[in-house]
Amino acid sequence: MANEDFLLDYLPILVFLIIASGLSVVMIAASLLAGKRNPDKNKLAAYECGFDAFDDARSRFDVRFYLVAILFIIFDLEIAFLFPWAITLGDIGLYGFVSMMIFLGVLTVGFIYEWNKGALDWE
Repeated sequence: MANEDFLLDYLPILVFLIIASGLSVVMIAASLLAGKRNPDKNKLAAYECGFDAFDDARSRFDVRFYLVAILFIIFDLEIAFLFPWAITLGDIGLYGFVSMMIFLGVLTVGFIYEWNKGALDWE
C-alpha cells in the first residue's frame, strides 16, 4: 500500500513527461511536413561569423573568434555574480561592497588591457 502511494506521487511527473514528449514529436513532425525546403544562394551563404555554412569543421580560423567568446564568457559571469550581490548588498555591508569593487576592478583592468592590445579591433 505504501509503495503504491509512493508511485502515485510521481504520476503527475510521468504524465508531464509523456505530454511533453508527445508535443515535441508532433511539433518536429509538423515542421518537417509543413516547412519549405528550397535553399537559395543567400540561405547557404556565409553569415555573421564569415565562414561557409557547409565546410570542413576542422579548418583554421582567426584567434579573434576565441577572444570574443572568452570576453563574452567573462562578462556574462560578471553579470551572474552581480545579481546575487546586488540582492544581498544590504546584508553583506561594506565588506561585500569592497570585495565586489575589487572584483569589478580586476575585470576592468583586464578589459582595458585587451582593448589596448587590439583584441577588440575587427579588421
